[in-house]
Amino acid sequence: MTIAVLAVQGAFIEHEKKLEHLGADCIELRRAEDLNQHYDGIVLPGGESTVQGKLMKELGMFDIIKSQIKNSMPVLATCAGMILLADKLEAESKVHLQTIPMTVKRNAYGRQLGSFHTNATIKGIGEVPMTFIRAPYVSQVSDEVEILSVVEERIVAVRYQKQIALAFHPELDNDLRIHEMFLSLCK
Repeated sequence: MTIAVLAVQGAFIEHEKKLEHLGADCIELRRAEDLNQHYDGIVLPGGESTVQGKLMKELGMFDIIKSQIKNSMPVLATCAGMILLADKLEAESKVHLQTIPMTVKRNAYGRQLGSFHTNATIKGIGEVPMTFIRAPYVSQVSDEVEILSVVEERIVAVRYQKQIALAFHPELDNDLRIHEMFLSLCK
């Protein structure tokens, strides 16, 4: 199984290490030509969503990735990746891929000093460690979006079709179960 990891900015290497540990091959998406390779799923990593969205457009990757996701390509999106998938952003007009019918609040926990770590339950997995760094959260979902986790009364993980979007960074903790769940969607 081959997983494509958006590698234009952000925490992509940590995802690659987790996925390779689980037996997947990883390729990095850095330019439009990279999208011509075969892959079974995409990771949209944490980082700066505005920069990632801008670079995907400038590098000619945006429309292809959006089309792949809309045509059922499995996706694991963390932090900034969650923002990229949202069809609405709270108090903002600029949106990106718009593939999950949800509203996301960017930097919802404040600046870097608002970062924190906790353990909470993910539906279908159980309790997992969660590291939040300048994290967003989901403020609203449509009926078709499955809520996977809520922390402090805020939605921090959702699944929609073959898309998993997380407000936290599973690639920064030792638990592999979220990446395993994603790979099961890619089979």
